[in-house]
Amino acid sequence: MRLIREYKQYPQIERIFAQVQGENDAVFLDSSLHGPLGRYSIIALHPYMRLVKGEQFTVNGEISEEKFETFVKRYLRDHREENPTELPLVSGAAGYFSYDYGRGKEGVASRHDKEMDIPDCVLIFYDSFVIEDHEKQILFLIANDHGQDCRKGMAKLQALVDLADKGKEALLYGLPGQKKTGGKSAGDFPGGNRPQKDKCKVMANYTRQDYEQAVRKMIQYIIEGDIYIANMTKQLRIASDLPPYEMFCRLRKVNPSPFGGYFHYGDFQIISASPERFLQMRNHHIQTRPIKGTRKRGSTPEEDMALCRELELSGKDKSELLMIVDLERNDLNRVCVPGSVKVTELFTVETYATVFHLVSNVEGELRKELTVMDLLEAAFPGGSITGAPKLRAMELIDELEHGRRNLYTGSMGYLSLDGDCDFNIVIRTALYRDGVYHLGVGGGITYESEPAFEYEETVQKARAFLNVLGQPG
Repeated sequence: MRLIREYKQYPQIERIFAQVQGENDAVFLDSSLHGPLGRYSIIALHPYMRLVKGEQFTVNGEISEEKFETFVKRYLRDHREENPTELPLVSGAAGYFSYDYGRGKEGVASRHDKEMDIPDCVLIFYDSFVIEDHEKQILFLIANDHGQDCRKGMAKLQALVDLADKGKEALLYGLPGQKKTGGKSAGDFPGGNRPQKDKCKVMANYTRQDYEQAVRKMIQYIIEGDIYIANMTKQLRIASDLPPYEMFCRLRKVNPSPFGGYFHYGDFQIISASPERFLQMRNHHIQTRPIKGTRKRGSTPEEDMALCRELELSGKDKSELLMIVDLERNDLNRVCVPGSVKVTELFTVETYATVFHLVSNVEGELRKELTVMDLLEAAFPGGSITGAPKLRAMELIDELEHGRRNLYTGSMGYLSLDGDCDFNIVIRTALYRDGVYHLGVGGGITYESEPAFEYEETVQKARAFLNVLGQPG
């Protein structure tokens, strides 16, 4: 049984999530940059099944002998539920797949030790959802009865909205035995800002000289014919006293994005302002939207326009994106109806708060007998953050980068019990644990790359986060 209610008068969805942001497994898929790519924002609550893949695969804390992928495919097949609405989902799961999950799936070993022990992937099925349609300006409350009575679930959602409307706090309940965690709501910091300057210390796993040298080595591999293109990243560790939810509130204001989010997993949190869609599927129609090519925003309208035009005309960035588009086409062709994979946009410039991006769009039709997990197995991790050929690029990434990527350049999003999904690429994303923000930044390397320029691109991509944390960008 399922209950759905809709409202045309309602508090902002971020105020609703503020009431539960400190709850374990509370998830907010946040389209703070509204538009065709950011039409819906989704809050997921009341989990009834928690799938965690690390050294072992567990279901609600119990070790499963079944493979994670096999379990998910079987569960989606045996528990399929149609979605009779226009909403992106009415029942299903939200979670993440880390880059390390994809590296393991591809059989690429790592020479690096784990710096942070988080699961390779977490996928949690929820009974309740709050969804805002930004285009129609309607709020939907959805309560299912997989793990609780849907009438009780709807009553909790209604109480949550009422309390958000009054600016109060509430606690909703997750899986049995879960510990509640503290945390300030957005209302504790009006406008998402503190009066005092936040203290933070930034540590990078590369010096500028080392990063540029690694880029030169990657270019040499390209010259020798190992690969055509690869993504090179560096990791920042930012010790800060700024609480993660406040960080998220600030970030979504100064750097809105279509594929952002806040995931609270107890002892770690994920704060995302991703501009990149990895995979969306609706009714077996797939879209992937790779980004390759970045320019900073200008300090004057004239400089801004010149930098946008520079990206639009850049032969190097176009060739870089074209190689990734070809890789994505090949990945989709592994699981799509023959002849259905098409490039529907090639070189589109998208504008964000601190950067311009060059973007393409590839679409296809998933074969009817396959599921979202088959699609993820074929395409994950995304080509825009690995390279081409993908497997060799991933091997060189591990050789030349100074640490594991962990979550960075994985994907986070949702999958629905009717078979649909929408996942981002985990970029412009920080993982917070024990007082430290872990932030990855990087870019595509080709034969034409200039090491100094590539290093500067990583600086621009970190700017939004560092500005929010009180550091110069």
